[in-house]
Amino acid sequence: MIRKTLTAAAILLSLTLPATAAPLAKDVFGHVPGPTAGTAAAFGTYSKGCFNGGVQMPESGPTWQSMRLSRNRNWGHPELVNFLTGLSQAATKMGWNGLYIGDMSQPRGGPMLTGHASHQMGLDADIWMLKPQSLSLGRQQRENISSVSVVASNGLGMSGYWTPSHAALIQSAAMDPRVDRIFLDAAIKDTMCKANGNRGSWLQKLRPTPNHDYHFHVRLNCPAGNSGCTNTAAPVAALSGNDNGCGAAAQEMAYRANPSSRPKAGPGNPNYRHPRTFALSELPRQCQIIGTAR
Repeated sequence: MIRKTLTAAAILLSLTLPATAAPLAKDVFGHVPGPTAGTAAAFGTYSKGCFNGGVQMPESGPTWQSMRLSRNRNWGHPELVNFLTGLSQAATKMGWNGLYIGDMSQPRGGPMLTGHASHQMGLDADIWMLKPQSLSLGRQQRENISSVSVVASNGLGMSGYWTPSHAALIQSAAMDPRVDRIFLDAAIKDTMCKANGNRGSWLQKLRPTPNHDYHFHVRLNCPAGNSGCTNTAAPVAALSGNDNGCGAAAQEMAYRANPSSRPKAGPGNPNYRHPRTFALSELPRQCQIIGTAR
């Protein structure tokens, strides 16, 4: 059970105030002192949720280092920490010294003060494309060093940083049954599709996404037994007509090569709001309690 020492009056107030008067969820979750105790569980959705019983990815390990420690975003559901540890170990068999792990989640998840819209249930992690030369970086070095783009500057192919071991690492992650999808640049997916003759059901997990050329974003499925965790997105295969999405990636590359051929974008969702605008009272009830627990 979640440790709850917040007064009943305070909880009632947070649940009854109108959204415009309640505190913003990002301000609550962005300043929590640490995780809540109890059984690990994710609640809500990837972009409107939180988690209980989170654990911290150690700052350093034999096959990884957590980066940008000042952000305090190296937390996650135990299933995510287990996945990342295993993937970093597997990476050493693919030509990597280990992995640089970027943003995961805040200690209790929830909306962040800056950056990501998702990463809220402790089931998302960014993995740098930069192959580590050292796994003994100090805290300040981890703030100053940057990853590298594996996509050419014109977006039409791969840069000199791309290697077969990058493809092997991403494929290994995609083939893990715990992984729901992986967000990365369309050029990366197109390259991997061609290298595999457009064959492989695991390719359907690779989702082309802008600004994902210097890291790839892994998202895990809701853990077994977490009934409060919801994946609102349709399966990737369903979104791409029950194929592996290679055709769509190739089409995106054609649009990049000939921008005038790209169809005009629609108006978008007029009701979309960035999660940083959510009031605490708009999050699932479990998250309202988790965010204010002491």
